[in-house]
Amino acid sequence: VVYEQEGVFIHSSCGKNDDQDSLISGVLRVIEKENEVIVDWKPLDDTLDTSNILCAGKDSSSVVEWTQTPKEKCSRGADRPSSYEAEWDMVTTVSFKKKPHSNGDTTTHANGESKWSFLFSLTDLKSIKQNKEGMGWSYLVFCLKDDVKLPALHFHHGDSKLLIKCLEKHVVLNESPQDKRILLVNSQNKSLSQSFENLFDEPSYGLLQKLKKDPYTVTMGRFSKVTNYIFDSFRLSDPSSQRRPPSEMADFLNDAIPGLKINQQEEPGFEVITRIDLGKQPEVSRREPVSAEEWTKNMDSEGRILNVDYIKQLIFKGGLCHALRKEAWKFLLGYFPWNSTKEERANLQKRKTDEYFRMKLQWKSVSEEQEKRNSRLRDYRSLIEKDVNRTDRTNKFYEGEDNPGLILLHDILMTYCMYDFDLGYVQGMSDLLSPVLYVMENEVDAFWCFVSYMDQMHQNFEEQMQGMKTQLIQLSTLLRLLDSGFCSYLESQDSGYLYFCFRWLLIRFKREFSFQDILRLWEVMWTELPCQNFHLLLCCAILESEKQQIMEKHYGFNEILKHINELSMKIDVEYILCKAEAISMQMMNCKELPQAVSEILGIDSSSVTPDSDTGEDESGAVLSCPKSLYQSISTPVTAANGTRDSTEQMSETQSRTPA
Repeated sequence: VVYEQEGVFIHSSCGKNDDQDSLISGVLRVIEKENEVIVDWKPLDDTLDTSNILCAGKDSSSVVEWTQTPKEKCSRGADRPSSYEAEWDMVTTVSFKKKPHSNGDTTTHANGESKWSFLFSLTDLKSIKQNKEGMGWSYLVFCLKDDVKLPALHFHHGDSKLLIKCLEKHVVLNESPQDKRILLVNSQNKSLSQSFENLFDEPSYGLLQKLKKDPYTVTMGRFSKVTNYIFDSFRLSDPSSQRRPPSEMADFLNDAIPGLKINQQEEPGFEVITRIDLGKQPEVSRREPVSAEEWTKNMDSEGRILNVDYIKQLIFKGGLCHALRKEAWKFLLGYFPWNSTKEERANLQKRKTDEYFRMKLQWKSVSEEQEKRNSRLRDYRSLIEKDVNRTDRTNKFYEGEDNPGLILLHDILMTYCMYDFDLGYVQGMSDLLSPVLYVMENEVDAFWCFVSYMDQMHQNFEEQMQGMKTQLIQLSTLLRLLDSGFCSYLESQDSGYLYFCFRWLLIRFKREFSFQDILRLWEVMWTELPCQNFHLLLCCAILESEKQQIMEKHYGFNEILKHINELSMKIDVEYILCKAEAISMQMMNCKELPQAVSEILGIDSSSVTPDSDTGEDESGAVLSCPKSLYQSISTPVTAANGTRDSTEQMSETQSRTPA
């Protein structure tokens, strides 16, 4: 409730005497219901009827439809969330199917308790007529877009200026040229600013200066278009002007991320890595997604996962069927402990629900005046609104400008700012949240899964960018081991910094694959198999796949940026997963794996030199990532060459059943 005023009367002509109006006292409220703003007037005797309060249950259906509470839902029993959630019903209201509002119908409430109660959405408001100055009580007449005029509201206890000021926060009101007493509603959305793409129209000199002056803000703020932006900045009409001054780009990128010196000759370990023969990449195939039956079979009667390693191997090799994701992702992201019972998880959700809505209430209760004095919160809100508006709308969950899915994105991200105020919001976080919210279909679960995901991704968004620097250096180390010739070519084209991989790493390939493919890719990475930093091997797999075209066509700096950027939505996720797994096996089977690479992949350097197929080294130590990890899961799958293999490959370890 952002506005509330008692002593607002309707002067009805149904009084006892024909010459006297009947005064009906009521309460006028303006209510933010997340996806719309409601103006609501009720007579005083109606205001305590809670059956007329629209709220949303926060169970799995919380983003599906409006529910009425408490009278209508009291008979739901187990289907209704526990009473601990009821107290939060007034904090948030979420809807996919808007409950139809009666545009001026005086019998708005279905229970018929008052024929005078009415409510309407500001999106239906056409104009507001004000009283003449100096003529008794101030009053307002609301006219809706279907030309229905609502009863005049007379303000006996104060004037109507505060209400007008409140409404102007949500809609633009302009005086009518014909009648200054009439305020016309402008339908423009005040909260949405200029689109992201329009912010890139500036000369290359401006780009270079901005990056050198404030590399963090420019790089992070423009990450989603960084490759196109750099490319277009130097693509001028005159072909000769496309030639860059000597060493300009190398210096420019080095200045953009201070301390990022990843391709210098003095970098330790490079000379050793270039001499190592990794041998041929093994053939790798993938299985079908984990089914609900397989998942259920690996649970005991109390809901514990029986064999966590086995389940993770299944997910790594094939991903999950979509019906399982809502449950399994909570385990993969660390929201649910793997060894927890069903009852323990229910209690955890209860505690987390309370914690979430308390944090949400914190920013919801911040007044406009308070926000003006808190520049950080104001900046967070502004960034979130811009990013949410740029959300990928190809998925029906986020279709439309006023889709409740977008409202939920906004609220969860604002609440995360309360959870981690030091980090707050940085552009790109909405990309990480949108698939999680789509799968969870629940505000609370999506928030805590996002928190767990951000625990992994936190360093990517820190101001010093240390996480991004480290990953780019590690990626360069892995790529040099895999193909030193390709690395040398990239360096010769001022591309050795691998800056074109920045977006891949920052938001875990979110902009490179289709929405459905990113669900598969992420759940595979979350298994943390077959080694640490598997996402870096995915980068290597993509680059190795494009190496031939880049080198044979002699692509320079601009062409490499353009080519990598245009790979978006064209990469075969199953093929890349196979190739990345093959690279990991190739490296782990290497007899002379450099210490630096062992540390990046999390491999025990004392056990990376297999002496035989038993997976033992000369000292008898067992490999930390044995071959059986890959061989134990095998069904009809996509091979590394992208073809389908209809022959079911069985191994001795596949036939085992969970403990």
